Amino acid sequence: MVKKILAIHTGGTISMSQNAQGEVVPNAKNPIAQEETILAGRVQLITDEMFNLPSPHMTPVEMLKIKQRIDQAEKEGIDGVVITHGTDTLEETAYFLDLTLPNTIPVVVTGAMRSSNEVGTDGLYNFRSAIEVAADDASRGNGAMVVMNDEIHTARYVTKTHTTNVATFRTPTFGPIGIVAKNHAIYFQKLIDQDTCDIDHVVDHVYLIKAYAGMDGSLFDFLDNDQTAGVVIEGLGAGNLPPQTLPAIQRLLDRQIPLVLVSRCYNGVAEDIYDYQGGGIELRKMGLMLCQGLNGQKARIKLLVGLSAGLQGDDLKQFLSTAVS
Repeated sequence: MVKKILAIHTGGTISMSQNAQGEVVPNAKNPIAQEETILAGRVQLITDEMFNLPSPHMTPVEMLKIKQRIDQAEKEGIDGVVITHGTDTLEETAYFLDLTLPNTIPVVVTGAMRSSNEVGTDGLYNFRSAIEVAADDASRGNGAMVVMNDEIHTARYVTKTHTTNVATFRTPTFGPIGIVAKNHAIYFQKLIDQDTCDIDHVVDHVYLIKAYAGMDGSLFDFLDNDQTAGVVIEGLGAGNLPPQTLPAIQRLLDRQIPLVLVSRCYNGVAEDIYDYQGGGIELRKMGLMLCQGLNGQKARIKLLVGLSAGLQGDDLKQFLSTAVS
């Protein structure tokens, strides 16, 4: 049976080319979007060039538009979706979609580390692999996925680990859930089920702050205002902060601003282990919410989605308490 796959193109390196000076620049036309005959006979490719944005230009507003386009396509009977995207913020868009879309048809995000005319370009290959995964019945029910370099990762845990290497996307601690081999997906792990959170708008002023040795409360004081909707903090180690930050953090809590704590470490999860001033146990007692398994940028997306859905208090805490909810 021929599968109907929607290809949403948003820009990024996969759509760019090197100029005569070796600089990577956007094209007027996306070369990947012209590949309409790819997998002809097995896949009917429907192309939507939604954006032509470098990855750092992507915002939650565009992410929501992609989500709404996929909602529309699913109602029209599409079998799967592939999104091409710049790699700098790819994991954030993928996780936004993972949180806000029903976990039914395959949704696959891919990109490239080399532009379309570079030697060894990986864009067309990754695009083809992503289509194979999106068209595979075994991919249903896996949430949003990221397919790069013959590996299938969950949007929930994957992250960019290298500035230029084609094998940049990795899943710390857990590893990929599958691979692409001989033109189909092979899965070795199953994603833990999750609830989704439908939203129709996105809130502003959700911030991410990274802790460091000798940090004081200055950065937190800048956020002590009526506009701040929420703050994610990448804490030290298992989830600890320098004691000099605590008075400013308490002022944010007194203002009823949600504060979420993750670890700045590459592997592991945030836990309330240490009982000293600024330790995770004290931070939890103060009212910070620990979000386990997510890095800072993913936790910010999750907080943003929860706030956009109108979650407050215990409902928001439950939503953020683990990466699985």
